[in-house]
Amino acid sequence: MADTLKSQFGPAVPRELARMIRAVHAEFPHEDFVRDVLKGYGPLSLTGRGWHIAAALQRHLPADYPRAVEILVASSTQPRAAAAGGMDSFLYIPHLFFVSKHGLAHFEESMRAQHALTQLFTAEFSIRAFLETHPQRTLARLREWTKDPSPHVRRLVSEGTRPRLPWAPRLRAFQQDPAPVIELLELLKDDPELYVRRSVANNLNDIGKDHPEVVAGLARRWLREATPERQWIVRHALRSAIKRADAGALRALGYGGKASVAIRDVQIAPAKAAIGGDVTISFTVKSTGAKRQRVMVDLVVHFVKSRGTGAKTFKLKAVELAPGESVGVRKKISLKQHTTRKHYVGKHVVEVLLNGARRRMGTFLVS
Repeated sequence: MADTLKSQFGPAVPRELARMIRAVHAEFPHEDFVRDVLKGYGPLSLTGRGWHIAAALQRHLPADYPRAVEILVASSTQPRAAAAGGMDSFLYIPHLFFVSKHGLAHFEESMRAQHALTQLFTAEFSIRAFLETHPQRTLARLREWTKDPSPHVRRLVSEGTRPRLPWAPRLRAFQQDPAPVIELLELLKDDPELYVRRSVANNLNDIGKDHPEVVAGLARRWLREATPERQWIVRHALRSAIKRADAGALRALGYGGKASVAIRDVQIAPAKAAIGGDVTISFTVKSTGAKRQRVMVDLVVHFVKSRGTGAKTFKLKAVELAPGESVGVRKKISLKQHTTRKHYVGKHVVEVLLNGARRRMGTFLVS
C-alpha cells in the first residue's frame, strides 16, 4: 500500500502545488521550486517526499514564517487539478510538515494554519510537535476545539493526542500520565459523529496498552446509563484489552468471574497439516452453572516460530448461556505463508480462553 501511495505522489504533486501557490502569490518562483523538488525525489518514501517538498517550500516561500504560512493556507483553497496524481487530501502533507518544522516559534499562526489544514488533510502528525514543545498551550487550544463545528477539527483533538499513533513518534509524556488526554476524551465521548467517536475509542485503546486499569475503570464509568453510541466506544476501546484477556476489561463488559462451563466434542482436524493448508478447530461450550451467565470465548494458538513459539488470540464469540445450555464454536486457521506471518513445522498447542481463563484443548502438527 505504501508503495502504491508513493507512486501516486509523483512529480505531478510539486507541479500542482506550485500552480496553486502561484495563484495566490504571483512572485512564487514556481519553476525553480519544481526543479528543486525533483532533485533526488525519486528514491524517497511517501513521507520522505513530503518532508522534501516542505524543505523546498521553506527555501522558496518568503523567509517570514507568518507570511509564508498565510500563503500556504490560502493556496490550499485553490481548486485541485487531476494532475495531482489522485492523492486528493495527501496533497497537503508538505504544508503540515512545513508547519511542524518551522512554526513552533509562531504558535498562533501555526494553530490557525492547522485548524484550516486539518479540514483538508489531518494535522494529527504536525500537532504532536506542538504538544511536545508547548504542551499546556496546545492542550488548552485542543480543549477549545472539542466544541468546534468541524468534525475534522474535533477528531484532531482525539487523534493528535493518541500516545501510540501509528507511523508517528510516541507521546511519552502521555504514555506516563494519560490524564490530560482523558480530560479531552471526556468532552468528546458523546460526539455526534462516528468519525470522532472512533478516534476517541482508538485513543483509549492506545492508553489501555500502558494503563489497562485506568481504561477499565473509565469504561465502567462511561457505561453507566450509556447510549448505544457510547457503548460502542467502550467496546471498541477495550478490543486490545479483551484480546489480551485483561480481567478489568472483561469485568467492565460483564464477563467477569470464572466461567462455569465444560468444553466438549473437541475436534482439531487434520491432526497433521501442511504449510499452506489449514486446520479447523471445533468444540462445544456447555454451561454447568445454576444461573444464566455471560461467557467470552476466544481461541489461542501457540504457533511455532523460528525461535520458540508465539501465541495468537482469535476472537470467537460472546455468548449468554442458560443452565445446561450449549453452543458450538468453529474456527478455521490458515497456514498460508504471508509476509506478516510465517509458519514453521512442529507441534502447535491450542487453548480456549473463557472469560480470560485458559484451558488446553489439544495440539496439531505442522509439517
